[in-house]
Amino acid sequence: MIWKLIQKDLLIEWRQRYAFNGILLYLASVVFLIYISFIELKPEMWVMLYWIIMLFTAVNAVVKSFLQEGRARWIYYYSIASPLSVIISKMIYNTILMLLMGLLGTIIYSLLLDNPLLHPFYFLIIVLLGSISFSFTFTLMSAVASKAGNSAMLMPVLSFPVIIPVLLLLVKLSNESLYGTSVEFPLKDFVLLIALDAVMLVLGMLLFPFLWRE
Repeated sequence: MIWKLIQKDLLIEWRQRYAFNGILLYLASVVFLIYISFIELKPEMWVMLYWIIMLFTAVNAVVKSFLQEGRARWIYYYSIASPLSVIISKMIYNTILMLLMGLLGTIIYSLLLDNPLLHPFYFLIIVLLGSISFSFTFTLMSAVASKAGNSAMLMPVLSFPVIIPVLLLLVKLSNESLYGTSVEFPLKDFVLLIALDAVMLVLGMLLFPFLWRE
């Protein structure tokens, strides 16, 4: 059932390609604005701006996870699927979407702005983990916000206090890819980031069944 729900989301995304193209245009526009605004970027600033761009791209990409679902569709889901299947399928689909956005964003960002990375493969691993973190966090917050009034405005308010520690970890880990040699591999930060992702996954699996009943 999880795969069927993912297929459904992929089919909807394909039929409504304007939404995906709009997010991609937003991403490219912000990168171009930075390109024409800054003559030169310090490597640390390059990393910081990259993750800020990806953060707001994630908000625009994932916000529609539950907010676009109408009441009739929720009733249909309730009759054919379990709440765990729904939340897990949404998280997997949004992870795929954010991975694609992360890779495209990295390519566009690196082409327009000088790439200071000395360890690009290491940076891509961080992009992978960051995409998972953003998708898990914003999917859960989208589910919570969808049950409240003015939900489109509520989601960022709920999400940012949770996502700030993740963002700081991603920036800290990404800075390691700027240097030729690393004094110490940041294993603790890696474990902490993965632990935060696991917490969001477990919270989604525990809380969503209660939201499902509303």
